[in-house]
Amino acid sequence: MADKLIRNAVILTMNGSNDIVTGDLLIEGNRIAKVGGDLGADIVPGETEVIDAGGKVLLPGFVQTHIHLCQTLFRGRADDLALIDWLRDKIWPMEAAHSEDSVYYSALLGIGELIRSGTTTILDMETVHYTDAAFRAIESSGLRAISGKVMMDHGTEVPLPLQEQTERSLRESVDLLEKWNGAANGRIHYAFCPRFVVSCTEELLVGVRDLSAQYGVRVHTHASENRDEIAIVEAERGKRNVVYLDHIGLAQPNLILAHSIWLSEEEKRIIRERGVKVTHCPGSNMKLASGVADIPDLLARGIPVGIGADGAPCNNNLDMYQEMRLTAFIQKVRHGPTVMDARKVLRMATMGGAEVLGLENEIGSVEVGKLADLQLLDLEDFHVYPSYDADLFSRVVYAATRGDVDTVLIDGQVVMAGKRVQTIDRANVLKEADLSLKRLLARIG
Repeated sequence: MADKLIRNAVILTMNGSNDIVTGDLLIEGNRIAKVGGDLGADIVPGETEVIDAGGKVLLPGFVQTHIHLCQTLFRGRADDLALIDWLRDKIWPMEAAHSEDSVYYSALLGIGELIRSGTTTILDMETVHYTDAAFRAIESSGLRAISGKVMMDHGTEVPLPLQEQTERSLRESVDLLEKWNGAANGRIHYAFCPRFVVSCTEELLVGVRDLSAQYGVRVHTHASENRDEIAIVEAERGKRNVVYLDHIGLAQPNLILAHSIWLSEEEKRIIRERGVKVTHCPGSNMKLASGVADIPDLLARGIPVGIGADGAPCNNNLDMYQEMRLTAFIQKVRHGPTVMDARKVLRMATMGGAEVLGLENEIGSVEVGKLADLQLLDLEDFHVYPSYDADLFSRVVYAATRGDVDTVLIDGQVVMAGKRVQTIDRANVLKEADLSLKRLLARIG
């Protein structure tokens, strides 16, 4: 792996002081070796690849903490529905009709969009079958990811192909974990992904608790996204979501909860005391009319919160630039204009996400020793000017768009240059995505 020198950048470090420095950045192998100043004398000519940033803004790659790559093919096919109807009438039937090819191209389609918009790390939840195909797509694309097969062994309204036997669901998850956890030079890791309490027996959830402790991996599930979901859990289990998860011993520091909109005071206390992490999905929550999570309150309690786009059929894109704006704006409406400023939101999209994933010592900021997961923004355009005496955080969060991302590096490797993704055959993926969807819809009949 060739060393790299990025020259002439404005570096938005996202370190503990939010320092902005001007100059060069040296990458040795897959890690950041030096930051700032003129580093031209620190390289051996001909042995180090030089990337001239030309005054572009260099910042950490985004860390998205809730994604469904397997759903990217369903974009635009499940609009204008509430969560339970969205799942039952649209998403579950389409997930049940997936094949190995359709999961693979769904994943590549999503990954291309993620890289194109500056995301370098995701926490992903797949469907019941063919998760190996998604891991292969992640591996070949260069994306950093934590992912796992979804687990569903409960519920009579679930299509038959998605109805699992408990022991088989656990066994298949362990098989995938043992194959993929730590793969691609540590770029890929596994998480157990029980979908939500509504679709999981207590036996399955207790099994996940024990296996995640045995293997030292994360658990990712949905919780308290929708009032109807909460009512179902209370009727079946006699407790609210987080209270129930705590009751069976799943509320631990390795648990990451997607959404967490409708939390009681008791549930917030449990999340804080047990070290549980939360991922906020404002675009999805608004489109499904699920509600608005009280993110300022969670942050004030010291609860780690990241941002995720969720899936393409409930958003309908995977763009962190849009999610950052929504994260800020919807809280301003509720709590006032100062509650979620640009610095706080950009930290959620970078270091905040890294903390949720337990990777804060590896990614999320531009600091010596960290992995070189980076994006270069070209802010020389109408919509991000004037630049004179401008607040850079404001320009990035409130004005920039995914179209401004010029270059992306992951694990020290260039995966996008000149706004063109290098690791994915764009034309082929677009063609195969359409063909895969056509075949999938034919299987549904």
